[in-house]
Amino acid sequence: MGLISNGTTIFDNGSMASGFGADLKFISKATASASASIEFTSGIDSTYKEYVFYFVNIHPQNDGVDFTFQVDTGTNTNYNQTMTTTSFRAYHTEADDEAVLEYDPGRDLAQSTSFKILTFECGNDSDENTVGTLQLFNPSSSTFVKHFISTIQSVKNTSMSVNKFNAGYINTTTPITRIQFKFSSGNIDDGTIKLYGISGS
Repeated sequence: MGLISNGTTIFDNGSMASGFGADLKFISKATASASASIEFTSGIDSTYKEYVFYFVNIHPQNDGVDFTFQVDTGTNTNYNQTMTTTSFRAYHTEADDEAVLEYDPGRDLAQSTSFKILTFECGNDSDENTVGTLQLFNPSSSTFVKHFISTIQSVKNTSMSVNKFNAGYINTTTPITRIQFKFSSGNIDDGTIKLYGISGS
């Protein structure tokens, strides 16, 4: 049993996890096998106000490619909604010769319909992969723009640990119904993406 303390009280983290788990509702998952992209075209609706995508061992076919996403509305499949985003990163090399924490303006979007980079220059060695989460808030709103937050950990193709943080909004009041993930070139060689809804939010 693991324990967590807030300074005055000790909690059983197993009990805490099961409590939070009751709010996490599994919807679906998709597993890549030399796939050009992974798309979720159902399950994103008004049932929940918050959705979470979990990236598990996402492995690119090509070396040094960016992991990206875009969304769309209704039955549209253009994946070209307008986004404004912000981004920062921390990284550290295996050789311990470089370590950085910085704003990453080159990978921001400003009213752009491009795919948003979640993490960059991923390595494709057999033991390299990408993991993380993306939270999408109230995608079915017909009043507000749609916010997202992501935290990604990956192995860069130059043998460094990269922790990438992104946030932004999709500048539409039309409900979002679908999402696509892909690398900037080449297939998703392997990996799973799981979709959950957060109840009570």
